[in-house]
Amino acid sequence: MALDRRYVFLLNTAQRALQRYLDRQAAEQTGISVTHAGALFVLQREDGALSGEVAAALDIAPSAMTGLADRMVKAGLIERRMDEFDGRSSRLWLTKSGRAAATQAKKQLGPLNEALTEGFDDHELDVVCRWLAAVRERFPS
Repeated sequence: MALDRRYVFLLNTAQRALQRYLDRQAAEQTGISVTHAGALFVLQREDGALSGEVAAALDIAPSAMTGLADRMVKAGLIERRMDEFDGRSSRLWLTKSGRAAATQAKKQLGPLNEALTEGFDDHELDVVCRWLAAVRERFPS
């Protein structure tokens, strides 16, 4: 049986299936959206990052980041503070609740990489990683 080589179709359907799974898991197990979790993970690495830096790390538009940050502030996950050097920019800081939510999300969502890679050897996974990186590079935002 020949493999389906409709790459755009396969990539889109795989992404949607994974996104639906992540949304369900995140909501059920952590009480936050997968997008919230992504922002929390960025801030765990760089607490106090500029809003635009978090948007870039998540590959979302700055306007979408504004709404996301508003919702996360309202949920008590982050604080927004004006940048001390540029009053037009804001920096995002994790709250105690945000740190706890990030830790919980990592515990719950962390095993996903194991599930995604089950049944594939290192060589196969290297090819997948190289291919996905090439797609991102060839079609930048």
